[in-house]
Amino acid sequence: MKINPLGSANNPYQKRMDAQRIDKENISRQPKDKVEISKEAKSMQQGKSIDTLRQEKVERLKQQVESGEYTIDPKKTANKFYRHWTGKE
Repeated sequence: MKINPLGSANNPYQKRMDAQRIDKENISRQPKDKVEISKEAKSMQQGKSIDTLRQEKVERLKQQVESGEYTIDPKKTANKFYRHWTGKE
């Protein structure tokens, strides 16, 4: 009767480690993801007119809040919440 010594072929831990090593090698060979921004999106990021309009609106609201003139319409707020939660925006 011949008894073969236990080697790495019979070692399940070694098989798993070899499989993980091969997986890592395959992942490193895959092309990397790449993001490209269109010209329109770049121009939107550069847009100063939106920033100035937004800043003016923020300043106007800030003044209204500080002076006590800013009021909240509860029905309008509730309607916005309802449309958001029901997905009807």
